[in-house]
Amino acid sequence: MRQNWKLTLEYDGTRYHGWQEQQNARTIMGELRRAVEAYLGVPVELQGAGRTDAGVHALGQVAHCRFDAPRQPSPGEFIRAVNEKLPGDIALLAARPVDWEFHARHHALSRRYLYRYSLRKQAFLRRYVWWVKQPLDLVRMQWAARMIEGRHDFRLFRAEDPERPNESTIVVVNRCSVEREGDLILFRIEASHFLWRMVRRLAGVLARLGAGELDLEQFGLLLEGRNDLGLDVAAWTAPAAGLVLESVQYPPRYA
Repeated sequence: MRQNWKLTLEYDGTRYHGWQEQQNARTIMGELRRAVEAYLGVPVELQGAGRTDAGVHALGQVAHCRFDAPRQPSPGEFIRAVNEKLPGDIALLAARPVDWEFHARHHALSRRYLYRYSLRKQAFLRRYVWWVKQPLDLVRMQWAARMIEGRHDFRLFRAEDPERPNESTIVVVNRCSVEREGDLILFRIEASHFLWRMVRRLAGVLARLGAGELDLEQFGLLLEGRNDLGLDVAAWTAPAAGLVLESVQYPPRYA
């Protein structure tokens, strides 16, 4: 019986070399494959909505899981059985059968990421934030977030992706915001897709701007793909720990 399931997961990426399976490295997708195949007893095809880097977390990663099995389990049975086989820092939140055509990456309308800066040293959240020791100007960061919205050339904010050598560097950002919540500053960004390292580099540059090391005019030039001052944006890449894939949006039939 040919089946395709939509899976939604959360995970702490601290101990893993990212989402994508790799030889001789522990990954989220590798752990998920082992758990699902151990439960079903058949090989599965997995594909995630996005590739999170080493150390990056997720509250709502989505994957499709295709397989051929003699019977169709109930969603509750699927979730319980797979969670029993997953490590403690990966949790399957939801699972449901969908049509064979559903593709976690191709059908995604947008992805939303959250980056968390901490304004103080954290004992319990230290693995999920970037503690920025300099004072940050929230208003300046909020103005910059408004500038990020819309269509821009993000070539200065990406790392070269060997899997997509000819990828366009133009990205349309649907929404972007910066807000304070207690001792945290939360940077959220949503777009149909992201370039490799784009969110972490934006987060790093926003921190520089908030610390007064960059002004809004210079930031605007970077968003145009211009680096007139020869700034080393790559060196400003924010740590992976603060980044979370918050959610993935789909058309109503797959929501």
